[in-house]
Amino acid sequence: MSQWSQVQQLEIKFLEQVDQFYDDNFPMEIRHLLAQWIESQDWEAAANNEAMAMILLQNLIIQVDDQLDRVSQEKNLLLIHNLKRVRKLLQGKYHGNPMHIAVIISNCLREERRILAAASMPVQGPLEKSLQNSVVSERQRNVEHKVSAIKNSAQMTDQDVKYLEDLQEEFDFRYKTIQSLEQNDKNSTLIKQEMLALQAMLNSLDYKRKEVLSKIGRVIHEIDMLMSNMLTEELLDWKRRQQIACIGGPLHGGLDQLQNCFTLLAESLFQVRRQLEKLDELLTRLTYDGDPIPVQRPQLLEKVNFLLYNLFRNSFVVERQPCMPTHPQRPMVLKTLIQFTVKLRLLIKLPELNYQIRVKATIDKNVSTVSNRRFVLCGTHVKAMNMDESANGSLSVEFRHLQPKEMKTSAGSKGNEGPHMVTEELHSISFETQVCLYGLTINLETSSLPVVMISNVSQLPNAWASIIWYNLSTNDPQNLSFFNNPPAATLSQLLEVLSWQFSSYVGRGLNSEQLSMLAEKLMGQQVGYNDYQLSWAKFCKEHLPGKSFTFWVWLEAILDLIKKHILPLWIDGYVMGFVSKEKERILLKDKTPGTFLLRFSESNLGGITFTWVDQLENGDVTFHSVEPYNKGRLAALPFADILRDYKVIMADNVPENPLKYLYPDIPKDKAFGKHYSCQPNEVSKPSDGGGKGYVPSVFIPVSKILNDSTEPHSPSDLLPMSPSVYAVLREHLSPTAIETASPYSSDV
Repeated sequence: MSQWSQVQQLEIKFLEQVDQFYDDNFPMEIRHLLAQWIESQDWEAAANNEAMAMILLQNLIIQVDDQLDRVSQEKNLLLIHNLKRVRKLLQGKYHGNPMHIAVIISNCLREERRILAAASMPVQGPLEKSLQNSVVSERQRNVEHKVSAIKNSAQMTDQDVKYLEDLQEEFDFRYKTIQSLEQNDKNSTLIKQEMLALQAMLNSLDYKRKEVLSKIGRVIHEIDMLMSNMLTEELLDWKRRQQIACIGGPLHGGLDQLQNCFTLLAESLFQVRRQLEKLDELLTRLTYDGDPIPVQRPQLLEKVNFLLYNLFRNSFVVERQPCMPTHPQRPMVLKTLIQFTVKLRLLIKLPELNYQIRVKATIDKNVSTVSNRRFVLCGTHVKAMNMDESANGSLSVEFRHLQPKEMKTSAGSKGNEGPHMVTEELHSISFETQVCLYGLTINLETSSLPVVMISNVSQLPNAWASIIWYNLSTNDPQNLSFFNNPPAATLSQLLEVLSWQFSSYVGRGLNSEQLSMLAEKLMGQQVGYNDYQLSWAKFCKEHLPGKSFTFWVWLEAILDLIKKHILPLWIDGYVMGFVSKEKERILLKDKTPGTFLLRFSESNLGGITFTWVDQLENGDVTFHSVEPYNKGRLAALPFADILRDYKVIMADNVPENPLKYLYPDIPKDKAFGKHYSCQPNEVSKPSDGGGKGYVPSVFIPVSKILNDSTEPHSPSDLLPMSPSVYAVLREHLSPTAIETASPYSSDV
């Protein structure tokens, strides 16, 4: 079943999450129509390879054309219209930057996998549950409602100001008319009556001025209260959701809604500002004793300008945190002299600002870091914000060619610090600009989340551990001395984040049993871990008991193993992986002989092994575990082929394939058949070989088991065998029966 087919079977709450990240950048119609083709392409590799991305983009357009031909024959007018629009989008928007569409599709596929993994979890994790709090959703709706009401109030006040202006013009005309009369005419009864009418009009004018100022004051107060409370909380929540998304959590949304709120509030404040300017204009034409305008207007204008300053300052945000294109799932880890990208947005979207705001990027500006290492940014570090590069027309700027370079210091500290010291150093990338609009000049500054600078890719795992720990433990965006005294983390939240590492990086998260095994590895055989506090040192610095490596190094090696060598098997859920030796024996002891399971080695970094159950002649149960396969061995032969062709030679020298059923009872070929590189009987003939008289060979993993052996068995892995020897071996092996069985559940 395709990934998209699985997505379509999700509950509505998960489908709503999927709906959030499909927009005009990558329309859902294309994802639906080209599901299998899209999933068969390597978009992640294309995101870092422009030539490959261009080929995939061209092939994508060809696929769209094929679909367009098909729906044209079916005369589906709506779909024809949508596909033409999509084709135009692909050609126009991404032709000059094909890697951008590769990044978008790769992110969408990865987010689908994360949601599928979350849907398979029996209980939602504490972090994800907090991000989807119903109180937060209610506040979002309240903010949008209040912003709309404020906008309407400001527009209604515009009408009051216009009425006031008309009333004053009428008063001015009638007053000047009386002033132009001769002195004798002014003493007439008619004129006296007119003067009384003018006095009444002036009273009405005074009342109306006070009323308009009062309404303006109420609008300003409502904006002030909204900005101070709910809008600030909404912005902080978005920034927290961004932190969590950066370490593998749910894709954060809501920035477009925030942009709409910020823009409407800015428009309302500028509208109020124009109303106050109009009152000042009316004041120059008419004033009187007790006039409220000269008393109240300066205070109101000062408050409006203050709110505009704060609104603009809060609207300058980092939309996409710094990330190397070569490591899209490891944001905020930057390598010296390697380009990274970062995107900023001004949430106040006004046409007058298009191409008028130039943003400058710097590193560690006015910040005292915890080490002597200093960096500068090379490349284009000044760019103008515009509305043309974003699909939704937001006012943004993306830096794509920045490179951090380490400066040599007189202290000569470069390279003298240990690996943990380097990867625990936090740095800040700052951005500054200036907005000049309607007589206002506002200086804006913002910063990225803390980044870790590495000089060698071997430092990447520990650097990423630092990023995980920081963003899990704090919502402070600029605590660069965090690792001077890193706080402990709640184990339940940490386990949730670790599951995200698997769902985002290798397409399938961890179930409760797998997480329980990790918890035991971190805290021992303690009962219950929801409130257990785990230290940073235990997670990333202290070696595991009896081992020469830390917990994080062990886990990162497994992630690398899955990604490079057993990814399809992991995604299918056939790798139990995280299960202790004791637990695997409990699971296998009552199973049919030949039942096996796959688990990650606890003693070898990046190793995977399999254990099968067997029955002795006296009825006793015995277990056999093969020496773990590491990435060196798996590079020579696919793991699925190893499982298919694995042989053991017993004491009587009869070769046998002991692997029959994948736990709990799935026939081996049913589980792994689609992943075999070729059919078992497809053995090359000598005449098909490499020529020049050489006999072609195949590689067969073989172990020798002695009857009295209780130790893990070391396979004479990848022994070259000629086709004739291979055929002889196969004669001694009974073919594996293909039986119908229930699908393997990773929750077992």
